[in-house]
Amino acid sequence: MAAPFRLKATSASPGVASGPAYIVEPLVAAASPPSSLSGHVELGDAIKTAIHELQSLATGTDPESSDIIEFQIEVLQDPTLTEMAGARIDAGENVAFAWVGTLDGYIRELECSEEDQMRARAVDIVDIKNRVLSVLTGTQLDDFPAGSIYVGRDMEPSRFLAHDWSAGGGIALYAGSAVGHVALLARSRSIPMVIGAGQFTTEGGRHIGVDGDSGAVVLQAAKENATPAQVNHPVTSMPPPADNGSLRTADGSRVLLSVNVNAPDEVDSIPAATIAGIGLMRSEFAVTSLGDAANEEKQFAIYRRLLDWADGRAVTIRMLDIGGDKPLAGLTEASSLRGVRLLLARPEIASVQARALLRAAIFGNLRVMLPMVTFPSDVDNIRQIFREESTELARRGVPHSIPPIGMMVEVPAAALMLDRFESADFFSFGTNDLAQYLVASAREDADFAVYQDRAVPAVLRLLSHAVKLARAKPVSICGDMAGDPSRTADLLAAGIYHFSVAPTRLPAIRSAIVGLNADGTKAAGE
Repeated sequence: MAAPFRLKATSASPGVASGPAYIVEPLVAAASPPSSLSGHVELGDAIKTAIHELQSLATGTDPESSDIIEFQIEVLQDPTLTEMAGARIDAGENVAFAWVGTLDGYIRELECSEEDQMRARAVDIVDIKNRVLSVLTGTQLDDFPAGSIYVGRDMEPSRFLAHDWSAGGGIALYAGSAVGHVALLARSRSIPMVIGAGQFTTEGGRHIGVDGDSGAVVLQAAKENATPAQVNHPVTSMPPPADNGSLRTADGSRVLLSVNVNAPDEVDSIPAATIAGIGLMRSEFAVTSLGDAANEEKQFAIYRRLLDWADGRAVTIRMLDIGGDKPLAGLTEASSLRGVRLLLARPEIASVQARALLRAAIFGNLRVMLPMVTFPSDVDNIRQIFREESTELARRGVPHSIPPIGMMVEVPAAALMLDRFESADFFSFGTNDLAQYLVASAREDADFAVYQDRAVPAVLRLLSHAVKLARAKPVSICGDMAGDPSRTADLLAAGIYHFSVAPTRLPAIRSAIVGLNADGTKAAGE
């Protein structure tokens, strides 16, 4: 059996505990019927519900716990918060974003305080924010299994109080505070707890230990002779393992095969070692409402899960391609805008997603792709949002990394001018929209399929031209044309050697590639 690995931390509550790791999961928003209430009334009702939940939680608790809950109730009753959120609602913000934006400003002030006690109060405000957000979005605040070791960046006091600690368990935090409310509660109930362990990786359900006496997290290696779990550091560009997800044309040129996915569970049946990675993750299929778009933790967990599965292979997350004919539940404004234009028009949506992506980037080879880009300024402006959020995360001491940022090439104007997109790190061709705009036909038109087929020569000519304009930057293709083996020769001839397709199309594209030369001509004997 491989020796355990002791990760240095700081004791916040003495004692030793072991058990299955519970990795903090996102809040999962349940479907809820649209409300006819105004944003002000909806927020007021959500706050009242949250207060009622806290009062119920306080029933029968000890005086110390009751005081903590009373503090949270007093904050919720502070009219200043509702006035600030109300002003944002009046300015046109969705109620969930108005609440999150108001509380995030308060949280940032506390986290940047020079006083330990003030910094420790930040998690109380996070607790309050999440409780009201859970009401607004129909989210269930679930408990975790008894006897588990809670693993996360921090822990909310109400979550500690709602949990049954009679079966044992412990707490291991990446950050946390020894003077915060959770540490105080842990000491009063003799729950072993360590803080400041840094961002470490372990599997949910794997037994780990918390040594609150010496200040350590004890991690078991996954198997004999395996490397113990490691602290993660920022990753910039990690190439996929050699020959995994790649194959050779008949004359020896290397071609990469990746997959397109819509949701995290779609990768469960795909052996990661057989592909180069995820070439397109359409985040709008996993973030389906304004409540989800406001929920940084849910998004972070989605991206983290994909990166853990990929095990170092590239994972390309497309930012929310919403608007126009791809509505987001609860978003009624700016219906004429789509993709990056809507993200820039509603920067609060882009900022939440950027923070989740920045935090996830330290867990693997993450790449961010922007949808419906038309002008170089689109990329520059989104990159500026990432820089601003990175600066804020650094100020708060939150581990993160700025990933490569590239773009979908699906607007003809962009494809014709790729050499002008200097700030884009990579390009991926979305042939579905590219064909639609080339033939000036909506997809719902009865004759669109005919137009699309007849436009193939024009699309291929545009692709060939765009690949030359891309010069040394990486290019790939992720539209439907990539998964059509009858077009594989043409795409190779255009200079494209990275295909991202639906998982079911992998065998057909593999078969097509190995029978062709790098220039798309058939191999001898084929």
